[in-house]
Amino acid sequence: MGHPTHHHHINYIEFASTDIERTKQFYATVFGWSFVDYGPDYVSFTAASAGIDGGFAKGEAHEGPGKFAALIVLYSADLKATEAAVVAAGGSIVVPTFAFPGGRRFHFSDGVGNVLAVWSE
Repeated sequence: MGHPTHHHHINYIEFASTDIERTKQFYATVFGWSFVDYGPDYVSFTAASAGIDGGFAKGEAHEGPGKFAALIVLYSADLKATEAAVVAAGGSIVVPTFAFPGGRRFHFSDGVGNVLAVWSE
């Protein structure tokens, strides 16, 4: 079932982490966030505890502190149509559509330096 009122709205934010357990401990201690584990390389948090749904994915450090960029994830009621619109507007698909628990998503570049993702059930 789709979320038509959420079509093309920011729906999720994803961060990188070099240490998932340390990340969970930090955000739980400082901000009271709660987490759901999806294996050793991914953990999610909910809007109920953090204000927006999101997660942390295992990643490597890049050139020191502050070099991780958050991945903003938009929702689409029609993933194929949104992908076609991205390409038609001059964007490019940087990660082709893939399945994950709960849906499918792709990542795109807007052509001016930003990479975002779009997901759907």
